Amino acid sequence: MGADREGRGRRRPARVMAYAAGGVLVLAGCASMPDSGDLRGVESTPRQETQVRVFAVPPGEDAPPSEIVQGFLEALTSDDPHYKTARQYLTGEAAKEWRPEASATVLTDGPGAKPEAGGGGEDTGEISYMLTGTKVATVDAQQAYAPATGAYGRSVHLTQDSKRQWRIDALPQGVVIGESDFLRNYMSVSKYYFASNTDAAESKSQPTAVADPVYVRRRVDPMTQMVNSLLNGPTRWLGPVVRSSFPTGTALAKDAGALTPDDRNKLTIPLNHKAAGVGTNRCQEMAAQILFTLRNLSPAVDEVGLRAGGSELCSLTRGAADAAASRSSARHPDYLYFVDGKHRLVRIPTGNSGTDPDAAPGALGEGDTALRSAAVSRDEHTAAGVSLDGRSLYVGSLVSGGSLGEPLLRSQGRAEKDRLTTPSWDADDGLWVADRDPEHPRLLLFEEGKGDPVEVRMPHLDGRIQSVRVAADGVRIALVVEKGGKKTLLIGLIERDGKPGGKPAVSVVELRSATPELEQVTTMSWAGDSRLVVVGREHGGVEQMRYVQVDGSTPDVPAPAALTGVKEVTAAEDDQLPLVAYSVDGIVRLPSGEQWQKVTEGTAPVYPG
Repeated sequence: MGADREGRGRRRPARVMAYAAGGVLVLAGCASMPDSGDLRGVESTPRQETQVRVFAVPPGEDAPPSEIVQGFLEALTSDDPHYKTARQYLTGEAAKEWRPEASATVLTDGPGAKPEAGGGGEDTGEISYMLTGTKVATVDAQQAYAPATGAYGRSVHLTQDSKRQWRIDALPQGVVIGESDFLRNYMSVSKYYFASNTDAAESKSQPTAVADPVYVRRRVDPMTQMVNSLLNGPTRWLGPVVRSSFPTGTALAKDAGALTPDDRNKLTIPLNHKAAGVGTNRCQEMAAQILFTLRNLSPAVDEVGLRAGGSELCSLTRGAADAAASRSSARHPDYLYFVDGKHRLVRIPTGNSGTDPDAAPGALGEGDTALRSAAVSRDEHTAAGVSLDGRSLYVGSLVSGGSLGEPLLRSQGRAEKDRLTTPSWDADDGLWVADRDPEHPRLLLFEEGKGDPVEVRMPHLDGRIQSVRVAADGVRIALVVEKGGKKTLLIGLIERDGKPGGKPAVSVVELRSATPELEQVTTMSWAGDSRLVVVGREHGGVEQMRYVQVDGSTPDVPAPAALTGVKEVTAAEDDQLPLVAYSVDGIVRLPSGEQWQKVTEGTAPVYPG
């Protein structure tokens, strides 16, 4: 094979990249085929070159099989919307059957390729190559991301066509791509559905929006991609606990074309006949789903108008969307809370940079019961506190002069570390807490923060819960679970069942890891609609603080500044508010664009939730 290439005496760039630098467009050949030697892997574009655009190059005449494979793999990293150039490396039949949208397999480095033993040769008119690498993640046909591990190995087969040109005639569905090229080509965007929880629907005048992150191609009309993805429904993981306001079968009208807002930033979306005739309230919920989904894309969309059957169904502005539906990141808490040196619940207003806390109103702030940790309801009317020994759970009103009463729950764990976790409030004033008693470990829910607890069923839990945080949407829950000396972060779905008026049956299902590379998670908190902040350590590594998405991917935002000796961290769903942590320096906070600042002495910081 090497001799054949040498005889041709030619070199060809497999792809061309454009760099935007100082207003000048610079073109550079990126990956040339060698004249001899083995076929190398596809080198991924360095991550920092965010303005790089890659243009695929079609196959050269009389290109050898190695160059066809190399060129095809390079073409998968391009910005070609429909992979037209990549299909030129395939036979006509293979080009028709290949579905690049079926999946994306992400490898640590670009895929390597080498001839398969017994896979033929150039003199036989057919040859096979094995694509290899180490898996990082997969993105399925629903554009849902999932971490992956292990070796990748798939075969491609080439043959000569009637013109004696080598082409690929058999290949795996989907695309395979290096990690840095994936991060350059794809971006994570959350689409939004509504919590289908029956109890939540009965207690709220607004539906609660739930984020469903997916990955779309960054430079291939992401606005249209996201609307199509939204209309196609939620990802399989989230689907059981959410609903869409779009009628079943709703899609873009056939003549919709690319979606672009007008000069007033209004986006008009033509839908098919399935959406015709919907009522105003439902139409506004549909428009709110779209506005929430598109809010971080460019160009900005300030208003959405929906059309079907030749007429406008409704129009909704960005400001009115928050009146049509509730979204957690739109909430702005009034106070940051923590436990001071006298083991009382205290608070600092979130709207200023003050460092002097005031006692929280009510019995938990008066100091009659020494606290180890606390949680405040999202409306900031009620607080829950765990006693200093971790044994007792109290609930009290945040009103001056309120009494505390008897504990709502007592743990029987013998050691403090085997008793109650820090509690967490959901969006409907439900109070969640885990009892770590080795003899009877359980996750409990107190409806409306009172009464007898509901023991939450967890059919697939493997380990003991060490920390609990319920998302503001009420249908997702984050848990730190310990097993065999390791502590991992799992995200699960909250399912509710039961007859109206009866005791609900509550389960946490579909648990999945959000940080598979961390073996010791110290603390975590929700930090947005689909993001968490986590403190943990990789095997053999040092402690680090990072953001993670609920799907296990890493968001394209800077990691928080390093901080020593972090024991607890809290974040608000509103990302304009600073991170707050309890470290060796006491209570510290991280304003946007600044370094960590000491606030005061204390422990157990929490924003409402």
